Amino acid sequence: MNDTTTLPSRKKSPSSATLSHGKPARRKAVRVSAEDTAQVRSRMILAAMTAYRDGDFSVRLPAADWAETDGQIAEAFNQTIAHTRRISGEVTRLSETVGKEGRLKQRMSMPGARGGWAESVVSINTLVDDLVRPTTEIARTIGAVAKGDLGQSMELEVDGHELKGEFLRSAKLVNAMVDQLNSFASEVTRVAREVGTEGKLGGQAQVPGAAGTWKGLTESVNFMASNLTGQVRNIAVITTAVANGDLSKKITVDVKGEMLELKNTVNTMVDQLSSFAGEVTRVAREVGTEGKLGPDRPGAQHRGHHDGGGQRRSVQEDHRRREGGDARTEEHRQHDGGSTQRLFR
Repeated sequence: MNDTTTLPSRKKSPSSATLSHGKPARRKAVRVSAEDTAQVRSRMILAAMTAYRDGDFSVRLPAADWAETDGQIAEAFNQTIAHTRRISGEVTRLSETVGKEGRLKQRMSMPGARGGWAESVVSINTLVDDLVRPTTEIARTIGAVAKGDLGQSMELEVDGHELKGEFLRSAKLVNAMVDQLNSFASEVTRVAREVGTEGKLGGQAQVPGAAGTWKGLTESVNFMASNLTGQVRNIAVITTAVANGDLSKKITVDVKGEMLELKNTVNTMVDQLSSFAGEVTRVAREVGTEGKLGPDRPGAQHRGHHDGGGQRRSVQEDHRRREGGDARTEEHRQHDGGSTQRLFR
């Protein structure tokens, strides 16, 4: 309640009374003894304290109407309720600003408070500090992680005192998360550097204690590295075999995308090299070993000289012409130092 209620200092007696026959009665003086007055005030104080006990901080005693000790009691009671009401209002304000609006720098203020009242203010502000500090630390650590700084962690001590209970558990959870991220990032970086930059194939990421998504990410990185290693090594084996003259091997690893195009290109190259080598070997064997000369040899049927009409003669026809098979040729032998010349028309 925002308004204050002052209890009446005394009961008012009726100003007049009506007789049964309708005529006004005479006023009689009512004497109130000191004992009756004390009882009335005691009942008022009891009513006010009962309301205070039940959380009604709006009730007040009529201190101005009471003299001497009774007035001082009423004034002290009213001040006590006023202090309590101010504290209640400040706590409500803190609950709204800190708890709901997120204004974590707000604190309780009660100027002029002394003794236990001042201690209550300090205790409440300390409580807010203790509750806000872990939130601030978590925000700082997660903010650093978001910026790629995995070297930050939550402090497990505050002002020389170790965190306890849920505060300690929350701090350890956040630090474990940062450590897991740091370990995962380090391993992925190492594998990427070894495989992609240094050419060290076969590297695998090792993240101890990884579970859930972290385990899945680690397995994905290792699967990628393993696939790349298998593909590159298979290509290396085939190209090495070709360099050593073994044209019987092909890339057999299961690949997709651009690696599939590379696989098909290398296999086609091996097929063409094998076909070319086979043909060269066959011709060399037929000509050099078996003595097979002629049309069977690629291009042999087109070798020879051109005749007068611009047509190419075969080797056999050219040979017959030299032996005298052509009627248009006339041989003249002239002996000049044992040499013989053929003269053509």
